[in-house]
Amino acid sequence: MNKGESKIPVEDRLFSLVLALLATETGLLKSEILSTVRGYAERFDSAGQNANLERQFERDKDDIRELGIPLETVESPDRPGDNQALRYRIPKGQYDLPDEVRFTPDELALLGLAAEVWREASLSADSQRALTKLRSLGIEPREPVIGYAPRLRVRDTAFEPLRQALDRRQSVRFGYFKPGEAEPRRRTVDPLAVVLHDGRWHLHAYDHDAAGPRTFLLSRIIGDVTPVPGSSFEAPPLGVQDRIIAELQELHERNVADLAVTGGSDAEVRLGKRAIEGDEDAGVIRLHYTDAAVFADELAAYGPEVRVLSPVMLRDAVRDRLRAVAAAHRDVSDETAGEGQS
Repeated sequence: MNKGESKIPVEDRLFSLVLALLATETGLLKSEILSTVRGYAERFDSAGQNANLERQFERDKDDIRELGIPLETVESPDRPGDNQALRYRIPKGQYDLPDEVRFTPDELALLGLAAEVWREASLSADSQRALTKLRSLGIEPREPVIGYAPRLRVRDTAFEPLRQALDRRQSVRFGYFKPGEAEPRRRTVDPLAVVLHDGRWHLHAYDHDAAGPRTFLLSRIIGDVTPVPGSSFEAPPLGVQDRIIAELQELHERNVADLAVTGGSDAEVRLGKRAIEGDEDAGVIRLHYTDAAVFADELAAYGPEVRVLSPVMLRDAVRDRLRAVAAAHRDVSDETAGEGQS
């Protein structure tokens, strides 16, 4: 290949540049980028004749920023104002998706495929050679970025059979465990939408037993989701996903809890990130929540680190869970003591 030409597509060069800038926390000098990153390194002249390459890099910087990628420049404290000493980096934390961004199941599937492409490209021989060059310059790359596929995992086993039933417009049956009931109930439903809200998957469906629409948490589905042979139903109305997410968000905003958390505890750190208000001196935070039973399960797991001030219903739910745990441990202790005496 001619030294002055590059057959590497512009998309490949930009991807390699983003990968390199994500792989280092301290950032890279322009000279380090041009000599190591795929798409530049092939044309880099160690003698210093790189004016065209530098202009290419300036255009690429603009393209990356136009794509919404937060490319930063960091001045050297020893050489302020010296453009040759500027370091370029992409802060990984600022490259995360906003909380309000949501995806449909089909979009998640496409993102999963894109993640695999990222993983394969970041593990490629070209990427590994670039990392070797960076290390030779005394720069230690941030390893988790390399070979890392940003997977969006579907943890609920009910997700896939529900998605298939939704695509085929086929009714399904499953066992559903509702809080406060001793046994799961058998439900027969027409799936209308599967949505992600507040970090959990929900199914909106027409419930044949209740003769009306209902929304279910996938994590409460017990056992297999089985299709109803010979069943079918009309296509869901347009915009049903957006409507259900809006309803869940409205419920989330309506439910407010005041919590007293122990200073410096795991509960303070984790729950404090989600607080809408807080009094640090009093150790009190306010949070929204969607499902009281799910939230009570979470709070009970913190034990004495959290005390629910309001609402009373949530406080009682947490207390019931803690009493159940204490009773279970007491029963085990009694059994152990009995075995020791026999």
